[in-house]
Amino acid sequence: MKKIVMSLGGSVIIPNEIDYNYLKKFKKMINRISKKNKIVIVCGGGKTARKYIDPLLKEHAGSKAYAMIGIAATRINARLVRGFLGITERIPENMRAVKSDLKKDNLVVCGALGMKKGMTSDGNAVEIASEINADFFVNITDVHGLYNKDPHIKGAKLIKEINYDDFLDMINKIKFKAGQHFILDQASAKLIKKNKIKTLIVSKELKNLGKVLKGKKFKGTVIG
Repeated sequence: MKKIVMSLGGSVIIPNEIDYNYLKKFKKMINRISKKNKIVIVCGGGKTARKYIDPLLKEHAGSKAYAMIGIAATRINARLVRGFLGITERIPENMRAVKSDLKKDNLVVCGALGMKKGMTSDGNAVEIASEINADFFVNITDVHGLYNKDPHIKGAKLIKEINYDDFLDMINKIKFKAGQHFILDQASAKLIKKNKIKTLIVSKELKNLGKVLKGKKFKGTVIG
């Protein structure tokens, strides 16, 4: 039985509107995979978070206000995903609760675990991967993986493999901000390097994600 931590980006859950058809298919795959594996899914805030953070940024409301909005957004997205998966109990809001729930069940879904400077829900997902000694961490995003530049710019190339040091150097060139939309945040990259966590970055495409979870060859990026 493998232990897998997945960061499900808010942009995947709600690209513009809630992606009902995707979540319905995601549910079938996760329910199948979780029968023989321990899985933790950490949901991001995505556009839900940015929709509320943007006006607060204009008002210079402060980092704590932005963080609290972001955390709330991840948790409401987690509630949505949990609903699809038929999980109605209280949502785990700290590491202890996540670990406790994982002992009882094969599938745990949560949002951000609390407010930490410079960290998004991705960082929480990496923390969980470290704490439970996960076999690997999967970051599910709206692009195919890590690119050498903005993937929406012509000529951007997919990086299939990258080592921990080079990945951290790449991430450190990006300034952190609340509601940040990038593959992973700086805190995540540091934790991945420090704990040597095998990290896979893939798109939301379910056939490809299924290959990842089954240990088969897939399209995306391997950090390690």
